[in-house]
Amino acid sequence: MNKLKRFYFAFGKKEFLSLLLCGVFIIFFFLPLANLAMLAFADSYQYPTFLPEALSFKWWNFVLSQDNLAGAMVLSFVIAIITTILSIIISIPAAYAFARYDFPLRKVFLFSFLISNAFPKIGLYVMIGVIFFKLNLMGTLPGVVLVHIVNTLMFMTWIPAGAFKSVHKQQEEAARDAGATPWQTFRFVTLPLAMPGIVTASIFTFLASLEEAQGTLLVGMPDIKTVPVVMYSVVVDYPITASAVFAIILVIPTIILLILLRKFVGAEALSKGFSMK
Repeated sequence: MNKLKRFYFAFGKKEFLSLLLCGVFIIFFFLPLANLAMLAFADSYQYPTFLPEALSFKWWNFVLSQDNLAGAMVLSFVIAIITTILSIIISIPAAYAFARYDFPLRKVFLFSFLISNAFPKIGLYVMIGVIFFKLNLMGTLPGVVLVHIVNTLMFMTWIPAGAFKSVHKQQEEAARDAGATPWQTFRFVTLPLAMPGIVTASIFTFLASLEEAQGTLLVGMPDIKTVPVVMYSVVVDYPITASAVFAIILVIPTIILLILLRKFVGAEALSKGFSMK
């Protein structure tokens, strides 16, 4: 306690609180990741032992030897790419309309994109499953893609809408005064300036689709098996150490894409995406 007091008076109140919050963040963020890595390389793990009794690649060999893993990984990426492309086609015009036009019930429609994330999704998936059963979409790739699109509409509408809103109308008017058509103004002025927000939303959409499990499990079974669906079966039938390996496999593309997002886009574009009014 005395050391904490000396540290507090040496660095000042603001610096002390900043370092304290940073330490709490590191504990809550990195400790679960460290535990995940520890489990993935554990030969066996029995609660309440904190550390594994032995380390090995036993469960990595087991997971990587699964016959359906390669197909599930390819299918996961294919579905994520299709979902991202379709979400862009559907949501970008809507995002531009929300940012540029003031129409009746605008805020209501904008808020409606949050509904799918406002309550436990399993209830939403059950209702979607009932509708899809009548439309013969259960167990099909289009059905799974539609479920993923429902989950990504918020990202692909709110963030690009904020990006479009951050583009000053004077820049568009200057292009129009120079003789540009409305399409040329959008293509060469508005769209490039809003592109960081669109890229941010696209990456979040891709990652959300890549990691979607419940909707894929309910709508896609038994024919559509992505990596999260295969992971569900492993969690049920095998020790937690095997599921930790699957979790790391899913985390790797997330980390890579977020690093690219941080390098080429930055945090400012993301913050602007949630500044809609």
